[in-house]
Amino acid sequence: MAQLEAGDITQAVLDRMADCQDLRFKQVMTALVKHAHAFVREVELSEEEWINAILFLTATGQKCDDKRQEFILLSDTLGISMLVVALNQLKAAKAFERGDSTGKPTEATVQGPFYWEGAPALPLGADIGENMPGEPAYYHGRVTDTEGRPIANCCLDVWSGDGAGVYDMQMGEDAGMRLRARFHTDAEGHYRFWSIKPSFYPVPDDGPVGQMLRRMGRHPNRPGHIHMKVYAPGHQTLTTHLFVADSPYLDSDAVFGVRNSLIVPFTAHEPGTAPDGRTMDKPYHSATYDFQLVRA
Repeated sequence: MAQLEAGDITQAVLDRMADCQDLRFKQVMTALVKHAHAFVREVELSEEEWINAILFLTATGQKCDDKRQEFILLSDTLGISMLVVALNQLKAAKAFERGDSTGKPTEATVQGPFYWEGAPALPLGADIGENMPGEPAYYHGRVTDTEGRPIANCCLDVWSGDGAGVYDMQMGEDAGMRLRARFHTDAEGHYRFWSIKPSFYPVPDDGPVGQMLRRMGRHPNRPGHIHMKVYAPGHQTLTTHLFVADSPYLDSDAVFGVRNSLIVPFTAHEPGTAPDGRTMDKPYHSATYDFQLVRA
């Protein structure tokens, strides 16, 4: 018979995928249907609540443009982005443990909604924080594989908000790229550049996700951090952050992205000669971190 009762609908939807040839797609969609239907049953979702959910998702899509990804923000604030990262990191860790490497791969975290592909390639030691709000900070370290071998010409694609936590994408059409660049390691795997000490900031909360957070009784803040996407041929791409050790909200990051191994002390310095020989006429900070990439 054509009529389906509440107890029959889930299996009927699954049966309609009998001819699906993409086995992985079928596996994912089968689990999605089962869990979504189980959720509806568990909370006994009303028709009005489901319509409101559809309107919320519609508004989330309408808030997206080429510089703002509200759906990434939604995924981040619900912990889904970090769960995907953590599960994939766990798989990588298990594969790593089966090998004979001596070092532990650098942990990954969420990419976030503010990545902008095509940042300018600048020479090592360049200053991307010049004339930007915030306290100057010198970043340096080394990139190796998990055996400790240096990775030459490895790209570090870096970006962050300014000293007030504002990203260039939030500054309007004419702002252009700010506080972002690509650097390449030297023959020994060393990198160095200047930027600012990142500040904590709220994720964009003027849209549907912000309304959701307020209704959930949650704050929208992220601890201070700088983003880095680190990649080189023959190695797995790493998307991660360096978190400022003395920043607020390390224990309650709105997107659940903090990893203890990524929390870095920023050493305060008085004016004078910086580690790279630069003369500083005002106080500044320095942060050191070494990255270890997994071979592909």
